[in-house]
Amino acid sequence: MERKPLLMSIAAALLLILTTAGTSFSSALGAPGPATESVAAASAGCGKAPTLTSGNHTIQSGGQNRSYILRVPAGYDSNHPYRLVFGFHWRGGTANDVDSGGTDGYNWSYYGLRRLADNANNSTIFVAPQGNGNGWANPGGQDVAFVDAMVNQIESGLCVDTTQLFSAGFSYGGAMSYALACSRATVFRAVAVYSGANLSGCNGGNQPIAYMGLHGLRDNVLPIQSGRDLRDTFVRTNGCTPQNPPEPANGSLTHIITTYSGCRSGYPVVWAAFDGAGHDPGPIDGSTGDGWRTWTSAAVWQFFTQFGSNQPPPQSGNQQIVGQQSGRCLDINNSTTANGTQAQLWDCNGGSNQRWTYSAGKQLVVYGNKCLGVGQGAGNGAPAAIWDCSGQPDQQWNVNPDGTITAAQSGLCLDASGQATANGTKVQLWSCSGGANQHWRLQN
Repeated sequence: MERKPLLMSIAAALLLILTTAGTSFSSALGAPGPATESVAAASAGCGKAPTLTSGNHTIQSGGQNRSYILRVPAGYDSNHPYRLVFGFHWRGGTANDVDSGGTDGYNWSYYGLRRLADNANNSTIFVAPQGNGNGWANPGGQDVAFVDAMVNQIESGLCVDTTQLFSAGFSYGGAMSYALACSRATVFRAVAVYSGANLSGCNGGNQPIAYMGLHGLRDNVLPIQSGRDLRDTFVRTNGCTPQNPPEPANGSLTHIITTYSGCRSGYPVVWAAFDGAGHDPGPIDGSTGDGWRTWTSAAVWQFFTQFGSNQPPPQSGNQQIVGQQSGRCLDINNSTTANGTQAQLWDCNGGSNQRWTYSAGKQLVVYGNKCLGVGQGAGNGAPAAIWDCSGQPDQQWNVNPDGTITAAQSGLCLDASGQATANGTKVQLWSCSGGANQHWRLQN
């Protein structure tokens, strides 16, 4: 992975439309959406021939020529409002570093989010802006005004869901994402700040926005306290219950993801602290190195996509969860109800031991009273097993639009062990890799 030191005005008559995408995995399981969920708000570029294409673009902003790289999904449909994600580079980095993915290439393009978007039916337009002097000092709000100009141009030239704008950035790019959270909370739905600090300013910070911070304990460039300080701005603004969220021990080479409680509905705050890699957006558990196989891509993607608008009405639960790779069902061996029984893959047979309901409390419930859980502090290889439903975080799951199921506490994926497909293959937690053994679908 390459590393360096390291509003649009909507048309007067706002068009409200529903996308024609198929039923998402989460909605089919009956996953509740945020309270602010609404139908897509189509930009002025919807229903028209696109005036922008993938590649390099220039724009006038504040008397300067500024540039950005645009990535339009393959098979672009001018009648479909797309999610729009900004990816900001680090100090000394470039828009091309973010767009290309550096030495990791496509797999790390836009911090790994582009690959996940492509796996989710080309659902996202990406833009990588270029900072002046390869940074985001934002003097006098100059860089925020640049973002305003890009949003106007992109929403006019392409079909964008104006309720689905997101920003992600590392280091100086994280600082820029924080600046947008402060000053453009009514424009952006959520931001993800990788190892950031208050370097680009915070003009505002008094309106709620969904906020995710990721930071390393060993960061010797921007110490983790700087990330905590950014996070706490929106803990306060979003009305969350203050806490000192758990962080991994130094030397543990793992990570802990905490979702704050008490936040205003639809405006969560999530904190992901990790040990191992230092000043880095791509830490890998069990290592002091980094790479595109990091858990951060899936965690941020899940955070952003939970706010999807126009989700179809939830269907009832009591459905089978089928492994994409194996074609076999998530099963409890021999219909046992004993606590601690690990889930497995088995030929789908419609039995009660293969019927799951996704509850409002984010629990995967079987038999009506047993929940899939992994235990406190679970890491790679932790068995996914049934227990009496307790409502505790280790029994909570995020069922994601890309077909993955991630543990709410750790961000790790529900995984068929060893990529095996045979009857009896155990189901566990593992770092999200994008593999077919971590993708699931429904059937009645």
